[in-house]
Amino acid sequence: MSPPEEPAYTRPIPDPDTITAGPFWQGASEGRLMLPRCLQCSRAHFYPRTICPHCHSRELEWFEASGEGTVHTFAVQQRGLGGWNDETPFATAFIDLREGVRMMTVLRGVDASDPASIEIGAPVRVEFERAAEGVFVAFWRVVGPGPAGGGQGEATGC
Repeated sequence: MSPPEEPAYTRPIPDPDTITAGPFWQGASEGRLMLPRCLQCSRAHFYPRTICPHCHSRELEWFEASGEGTVHTFAVQQRGLGGWNDETPFATAFIDLREGVRMMTVLRGVDASDPASIEIGAPVRVEFERAAEGVFVAFWRVVGPGPAGGGQGEATGC
């Protein structure tokens, strides 16, 4: 019996910039979250670039991040384009990583149809989904309750 086939990835596929962000994409393909860190001011940053956004040094290194963080804020998307339209509603979020970096994501492990159940401060962990041959996309999954222990999101319409 052959293993079950992976569902097709129907959302936009990133075109990895291997010059500026090669270690990020290589790490993603191995299930590791890699971040750049400045050798002058010791601060990590994201998105990858060739100059430190904090002190403007060009002396950077890459390191494996913990892959853990918390939900900083979120928004529920009721409409999507292309493959995202098939997944509405879904929650986008900014994640505060342990390393002091903030990343944007589509949040996993939440019920986007019930925004009040999504907690600011909830712990999350990175996971990677195969989008194409050699291309893996980072998503963040809620892995526990937030500091309040119950939903504290607020649904607003526009």
